[in-house]
Amino acid sequence: MTTAVTVPLPGAGPEARDRRPDVRERRLEARDWARRAGALSPVLAVIALLLVPGGGGAQGGTGGTGTVADAASGLLVLVCLVRVLRSGARPLTRTAAVVLGLPVLGICLAAITSHDPGASLPGVARYLQVFVLVPVAVLLMIRDRRDFAVVAWALVGLALLQGAVGVVQYLTGTGASYQGEDVRAVGTFGATDVMGMATVVSYGLVVVTGLALGGRPGRARTVALVCAGLLVLPLVLSFSRGAWIATVLTCAIQLVLSGLRRAGRVALVVGALAVVLVGGLGVGSAMVKERVASITQVTAAPDQSVTDRYTMWAAAGRMWRAEPLTGVGLKGFPSYRDSNASLALSSGSDTAGAGAGFARQPLLSPHNMYLLVLSEQGLIGLLALAGSWVALLVAALRRRRLGAECALVAIGLLSWQLIDFFYADIGGPSTVLVSVVFGLAAWWSLAEVRRA
Repeated sequence: MTTAVTVPLPGAGPEARDRRPDVRERRLEARDWARRAGALSPVLAVIALLLVPGGGGAQGGTGGTGTVADAASGLLVLVCLVRVLRSGARPLTRTAAVVLGLPVLGICLAAITSHDPGASLPGVARYLQVFVLVPVAVLLMIRDRRDFAVVAWALVGLALLQGAVGVVQYLTGTGASYQGEDVRAVGTFGATDVMGMATVVSYGLVVVTGLALGGRPGRARTVALVCAGLLVLPLVLSFSRGAWIATVLTCAIQLVLSGLRRAGRVALVVGALAVVLVGGLGVGSAMVKERVASITQVTAAPDQSVTDRYTMWAAAGRMWRAEPLTGVGLKGFPSYRDSNASLALSSGSDTAGAGAGFARQPLLSPHNMYLLVLSEQGLIGLLALAGSWVALLVAALRRRRLGAECALVAIGLLSWQLIDFFYADIGGPSTVLVSVVFGLAAWWSLAEVRRA
């Protein structure tokens, strides 16, 4: 009697059978991400096109020329409008409509009461684009948490690419001019928008911090931590004091919200890494130490850039006192600057490097979003705009228990932007990304979200 012997075919053993479902799941997950990326392509196009070098200046306030990313944001709004009309459904809840529509009140009132309404019209379009239309479009394009994750990781991807360009600029001496050397990392934004790359990298760092702190242990958290480590270097090499302060404070907020014990452990690790990176390895040590030290010298021995900023802040305050309720009108700050500023204000800031020649960049805004709005839109405009932002932040905090991962990302992005607005304002090619960030955070704050 013969006994039949069964020889297993290659790939048909128990281990192979165990691996097949995992492979299928990964393929299905990849297809799902691709399908979602296709549905979100108008939003992702705005983010991706920020890699295209901008030709416009980084004028503050509502100035500056449009970019291809701005054009893509207009297309995003149009696509979203078509989808809403075709669906016939009510696009926003009453709360979302009030919170996101509140800035329209101050913007339109400031334009109507302006001494030159015609000159204010471009400002109306810019403010509506950044703080109303594009955020609403992003909110409506995102359907669930996975869509939220796709857009969030797209921000991280942009940050990594811009950061890589910035690091190369520092190493090869092809960046923007800083202390007589072309070493300032600015990415593809150029010397006229030195805050552009710093803003993008900060967004990416805040996103991966939220994903790492709020996510479960696994591959996604590991990737987030690696990305965080990679983004620290270009942020340091941007030499942007404002971005450093906003990022440190925001990450501290995210850590505290994720747990006090974890916050303490992470703070010790980050402190040790900072000592090794700057003190031990000497990464930009002299310039970085001097830049950090200058943060504490803003009152004792301020440099010219700090003096200019204080002078423009004072000028914005005088404009507001002249027109306390409605301000001097959108785009009115440059016209009223010289009559309200002291002689300490310089004629402009020097820009050079990163492929551009020497130029004097005019100072057309106070580099403080709150004072810019207060001076141009008055108290009504500031309460309407800042009230909308605070409402988004409060709503995001109240929804923390629905999902730590999304909550920490949304709270982090809102916190970073509201902190950064104390020494920066809108203007330049990177401005359109502010609208995407507000839209991403608005989805978590205002859309219907189920408990995780």
